[in-house]
Amino acid sequence: MSPYQVFCEYLALKSHFSSIKYDYFKYNKKVRASESSFFRRKDRYFFEKSSRKYNDKEIVDFLVSNFVSTSNVNGLWIGEIINSGEKVYLEWMKTNQSLTYIFKEQSTTLFSQAKLEDAFDCSKGHPILLKSFLRGEISPESMVIYEKVFSFLKNFDKKLIDPVWECVSLKIKKYTPFIQVDISNYKKILRDIIL
Repeated sequence: MSPYQVFCEYLALKSHFSSIKYDYFKYNKKVRASESSFFRRKDRYFFEKSSRKYNDKEIVDFLVSNFVSTSNVNGLWIGEIINSGEKVYLEWMKTNQSLTYIFKEQSTTLFSQAKLEDAFDCSKGHPILLKSFLRGEISPESMVIYEKVFSFLKNFDKKLIDPVWECVSLKIKKYTPFIQVDISNYKKILRDIIL
């Protein structure tokens, strides 16, 4: 990937994670950014460095990891990614390499605190699942897997009308296409924990 292509990838992924309307996959990573505007940027060194350091897939993973780890995608400045992006990326890779183990541990903790129906019950406000996520006890990857198994987002979207849930919901929806897992394996893990 050329430095300009890395820049376009950055813009496309930032739009994907911050905008309800833009979809990275639907629009095939297309963004409006000219090469001349790229060469006027003072931070283009980061994109040049990244294009030399990472292959195409690694660049996407590097950017996705940084956008998923932040609570405010629009406020994530490229300088922050330059300063702490490598650490975030390494932590993200470690999580994804041991995702089965992490999911099992987090699910065991979650379902030892609450029954399955209680964990997803939002009749009294934020459900236990969401509270655990906000406390950092459940990873975004595990939330995506719970969504793939239980399809809880639509229900939560109807019942929880607040900015905290809206941010979490958007993050889960936007992150879901990037998590490719064998759901039957995770269903089996959940059956063993819950039953």
